[in-house]
Amino acid sequence: MVGHGQSEARQWYAHSVEGMPPETWQTLEAHLLGVATQARKFAAKFGCGGWGALAGLWHDLGKATEAFWRRLSGTGPRVDHSTAGAKLATTRLGVVGKVLAYCIAGHHAGLADGKSPEASCLVRRLKGASLPELPAWLPQTEPLEALPFAPTAGRSGFQRAFFVRMLYSCLVDADFLDTEKFLKKEKNALRGEYPPLDVLWERLQGYLSKFAAKPVPSPVDPWRAKVLSWCVEAAGNAPGLYSLTVPTGGGKTLSSLAFALKHAVTSHLDRVIFVIPYTSIIEQNADVFRDAVGADAVIEHHSNFDPRRKKAGRDEADPAGDEPLAKRQELACENWDAPLVVTTSVQFFESLFAATSSRCRKLHNIAKSVVILDEAQMLSPEILRPCLEALRELYESYGTTVVLCTATQPALAKSDEFPWGLDQPREIVKDVPGLFTALTRTRVEHLGRLTDEALIKRLKGHRQVLCVVNSRRHARLLHKRLLDEDGVFHLSATMCPAHRTQTLDAIRAALKDGRPCRVVSTALIECGVDVSFPVVYRAEAGIDAVAQAGGRCNREWELPEGGVIYVFTPVDAPTPGGDMARAAAVGAAVMRRFTDVLAPEAVTAYFRDLYWSVGKEGLDAREVDPVEHVKGIIDALQADGNRWNFPFRAVAEAFQFIQSTYRPVIVPWDKEGEDIVAGLRHAEHTGGLARLAQRYTVQIPPWQFAALDTSGALECIQDRFFVLAKMERYDEAEGLCAGDDGVFRAEDNIV
Repeated sequence: MVGHGQSEARQWYAHSVEGMPPETWQTLEAHLLGVATQARKFAAKFGCGGWGALAGLWHDLGKATEAFWRRLSGTGPRVDHSTAGAKLATTRLGVVGKVLAYCIAGHHAGLADGKSPEASCLVRRLKGASLPELPAWLPQTEPLEALPFAPTAGRSGFQRAFFVRMLYSCLVDADFLDTEKFLKKEKNALRGEYPPLDVLWERLQGYLSKFAAKPVPSPVDPWRAKVLSWCVEAAGNAPGLYSLTVPTGGGKTLSSLAFALKHAVTSHLDRVIFVIPYTSIIEQNADVFRDAVGADAVIEHHSNFDPRRKKAGRDEADPAGDEPLAKRQELACENWDAPLVVTTSVQFFESLFAATSSRCRKLHNIAKSVVILDEAQMLSPEILRPCLEALRELYESYGTTVVLCTATQPALAKSDEFPWGLDQPREIVKDVPGLFTALTRTRVEHLGRLTDEALIKRLKGHRQVLCVVNSRRHARLLHKRLLDEDGVFHLSATMCPAHRTQTLDAIRAALKDGRPCRVVSTALIECGVDVSFPVVYRAEAGIDAVAQAGGRCNREWELPEGGVIYVFTPVDAPTPGGDMARAAAVGAAVMRRFTDVLAPEAVTAYFRDLYWSVGKEGLDAREVDPVEHVKGIIDALQADGNRWNFPFRAVAEAFQFIQSTYRPVIVPWDKEGEDIVAGLRHAEHTGGLARLAQRYTVQIPPWQFAALDTSGALECIQDRFFVLAKMERYDEAEGLCAGDDGVFRAEDNIV
């Protein structure tokens, strides 16, 4: 019977080669078997190799048609070749066949919503599709393994949807790789040439041995050595959920790497993934990792990274030169097949909730890995529950070890007040109170209300001082009032990243030389920036923000008597709104209750109160379906999850790690920026240049964008890139000056 039996013995093809005869093309048999083999290998990591193989065998069955033959021959229109295999899956396997149907139907277009009014939803596509003819060489269907999770009441929909994404990742990466192997052999040959994890562990041990022979040990070196030894000891334990609670200066970066590498080796895991909230921390840590284990093993995946700017850390890392290494690193960002990946929280979590093939492609490589979630307290409350559910799935069902790594450990463990929390993590540090006491470098004092005039007077009284405020505008105003002093610097995201890097270099040089150095910054500088001041002023904020500011104070114990963090309530700047206001209010309450507000017990109380003040709905607050008034990602996935109907695209759109209406403006700030803009003007394919342009991009609110556009200060390139055409609007100290009408707005409260 047509559609159920075997088709006549003729040759079908998956991919053609331009200008070459059919006998040089890739046969459909070779492609489906190749993808099935690769997808089986990927999915086997979470016990579902048969699912992956079947997805690979059926994903392109729609190419076994005369219509697709005409398309390959250049005589026919585009053909929907993906729905046929999806139709076969639901016909053969019933409701669970939807798992394969989502993957197969979306292997090019992305995961569709299961059921919606849109014609592109899975149910409507399947309804109008015909069953494919099955080639004679197609292997028989094998029994499928059990799902990798045990459905749990209240979250089974989330679990099912997560499984679909993981299987989808296996299929699309296998499809990309097999196609690339046939059509782009040189590109494919660059992949996967990485040193194994046991070699990286040996390299790290050799690197760490140098510190043991330091001629002048620091007074905190014995505690750093303890942290390292605790990490190495804990690495021998079974995979699961861990916490690593280490204050600033405790050697967290290298100790966490030691845990991750040894744990991956002893537990036979595949890779290590560091998830970090800000690119400034990523760049610092990635440089440390390159020094420790070699540039040939470390992949940075974030918007500012240009692999051409990084050189190999050891002579043998890339004998052929830097270009192949840079290309290999660029390719590894597509699917995270490298042994050590350093990426942003945005990239990591948005990929876990994505619906496109390019974003989901990497997900299967998170299974059987070690994920170090650095600065874990930075998870936004309004998407906290979906993030926790994703982490829970990874360590419960996909063989992943997750480490919550921070100096201010958020209260994420399950409790009566927080029933949707994670299991109690295994703390790696054996003496958290003792470690914090030994590494106390600062004290916190609350000054109460301060006018700008009083604040400026205090800042002028210090030779070296950092002041962190809650808005760009406040930072700019304070900076202007300090300009009659020597050594005054401004830092905020009105400056493009390349400009900020240069300014930070100047700040570090001034601090090292003992010259005057007075810095006014937004919270940007709190994001792991490696600078140390004797005194820090912090506008009232959450306890985690105060602790982060404190991490820039007496960082290397330069002051035996300790540094000081002065917290103040700014009188001349309005109280911030939203999450920032809530965090500041809870932080102020905790400061009244605890003498040492940076002690672990105070931090725990802060996060417990913060999450309690938001409530269950506030911890999953994104609107998924404004028409049906469905609020909350978990509820949206649970609603019809028993029938495997999931709003994948709606969820992906709702889950934005950072919600912003800001508009990007490219600033040709130096010669390199000018060259990138010149390239964008004429490039046919702009993807690579667009990534490079991130180092020269400033995000500004809509009203400032409109003001610049109206004044003729912006030029639009290729109908999508807005470039600052009037460089006089870019200040050498403060960055992009888009106009100031004297009004504080809610959107000013940003780094």
